[in-house]
Amino acid sequence: MILVITPEVSVQNETEIINQLFQEGLDLLHIRKPMFIREEMNSFLDNIDETFYAQLVLHGFYDMGKEYPIYRFHFREADRLTGGFKSYTDPTIISTSVHDMKTFNGLEKEWEYAFVSPVFPSISKKGYGEESSVMEDLKHRTNYNVKLFALGGVNETNISKVFENGADGAALLGGIWESDDPVDSFKKCRKKIIDHQFN
Repeated sequence: MILVITPEVSVQNETEIINQLFQEGLDLLHIRKPMFIREEMNSFLDNIDETFYAQLVLHGFYDMGKEYPIYRFHFREADRLTGGFKSYTDPTIISTSVHDMKTFNGLEKEWEYAFVSPVFPSISKKGYGEESSVMEDLKHRTNYNVKLFALGGVNETNISKVFENGADGAALLGGIWESDDPVDSFKKCRKKIIDHQFN
């Protein structure tokens, strides 16, 4: 399973690219736009083909799930620790982020999946993740009630390694949006996973 996270700062033709990514087999899109005001988020969602709304995940503006048929919400570590997610747990699908396997192993099964990062040095945040041992630590996983999505520096050259090390999915950010051709980069990543599954 592959999901893509939107860049914080909008890129040219972003929603057109997103619709193309879905047409090419994208499983989920995480919409993370911390600088957006409500009107910008409305406009952004209106430009995504509504047939893909069930595959959208909101990072904020959770009440928009009432305006649009969106029922997937992602909560930051801070929101998880303060219990800020609890009023949104039913009948929605919720996900979160962690940065070490001990925290991941302690997650309750109310979480559908969690990002574990950084597995590789970040593409979008230069210098971030260079000292990380998360990839090595995946072997210490004991929690199989929550799906594990590897995040951080994942692209077509290393995505197979993520699955070889036991991740259930991969989250792409810089590997897509820092590319000259985001759709082509996605297709290459997806092909690597399909080839890996059948080898």
